[in-house]
Amino acid sequence: MISTADFFKYCQWSGIVTLAFAVVTIVALIAKWGFKFRLVGATGFMGVLTAGLFGLSLVPIVHTNVPGALHYSLIYDNGSDRATIVVATPVTETGLEATLRQAAADLYSYGRSGSSDRQLKVRARTVIHPRPGLSEPLVLGEVTRSLGGGEDSELQIRIDRDNLAKVTQLKV
Repeated sequence: MISTADFFKYCQWSGIVTLAFAVVTIVALIAKWGFKFRLVGATGFMGVLTAGLFGLSLVPIVHTNVPGALHYSLIYDNGSDRATIVVATPVTETGLEATLRQAAADLYSYGRSGSSDRQLKVRARTVIHPRPGLSEPLVLGEVTRSLGGGEDSELQIRIDRDNLAKVTQLKV
């Protein structure tokens, strides 16, 4: 995985190339070369690329892996304070808890505005089929995390054991 130090190294090289393009562009403007404005565009692009690489070198890119987390799919996200994931059955209580922790870590970002209490709520659900032609969505659990900082050790996890028991009884 690329680290912030790697991005800083790429930023330095991109900065050198940007300066080289700027020098060639100035020479092209003075000498009135026919492709001088193409060089202006290339220099501007290199400047934007360098600024982007510099930004990536400042913010660490970290992905949290929670052991025991199951595969989930994001089915609803309002981009602010609510999200819903779906987990496949069969699911255990420990697997569901690990999956909720993983989803809370994955779905957190600095750009989420959140509600007035600055909390992100992620619900986990599944769909069961008690009889042919009937589908019933079941909320299995919910995790609430703070939107105030990157790491949240105070995750509030609520698992609906009654709905989890329904899933295991039906053997979907």
